[in-house]
Amino acid sequence: MPLPSVTPLHVDAFTFPLAVESPASHKKLFLGGAGKFVIVTVIGVYLEAMALPSLSVKWKGKNAKELTESVPFFRQLLNTSYITCSFVVGKVRLTGIQYSDKVVEYCEEIMKASGKYTRSEAKAIDQFLMVFKDQDFPPGSSVLFAICPKGSLTIAFSKGQRVPKTGKSVIKNKLLGEAVLESMIGKNGVSPATRKSLAERLSKLMNNKDPHNGASDTVATKN
Repeated sequence: MPLPSVTPLHVDAFTFPLAVESPASHKKLFLGGAGKFVIVTVIGVYLEAMALPSLSVKWKGKNAKELTESVPFFRQLLNTSYITCSFVVGKVRLTGIQYSDKVVEYCEEIMKASGKYTRSEAKAIDQFLMVFKDQDFPPGSSVLFAICPKGSLTIAFSKGQRVPKTGKSVIKNKLLGEAVLESMIGKNGVSPATRKSLAERLSKLMNNKDPHNGASDTVATKN
């Protein structure tokens, strides 16, 4: 299935590319939306082409505001049957421990609230922390999380705002992968701007409206 035609998105000084290749599957994914988390990171979310017909069955006809406010819509995005990537670019210097500790804090809260936090999820959290333990992220470096429907989370790193091509580690835990994405775009996620951007672009694509406004779009810097 060909990727839908979308524009790049500008968030602060960073431009998210139209598409990325998932290091988990090497499939091309299109840019669904982007935003920022305060001043710490900017976040782009990429989806497999088949996401559009899958989402359109229930959500075609809804406007951006309706989708932004819809918990079930984002729940369907989170519980995916297709490949999803989130591309996180740092705005300030962080150690791997600083970054992973904060992500884990959100993820543990999400998984425990679902009532599905077991020894398997605790082990996956430990693996996640180990992947980041010796990392350092100067401004402009990036982390890519590739979430596969079979239940794995691939983590990749890159310097200089390049899209990572190869995964550093694979954690086989579906709930953790979903929690990482939910921590960004869920109802109480860290980046309402990314959530809103996703709703706006997917609404246009599902309703067959031209998503192009010139060469590219600029995302408001309010998080």
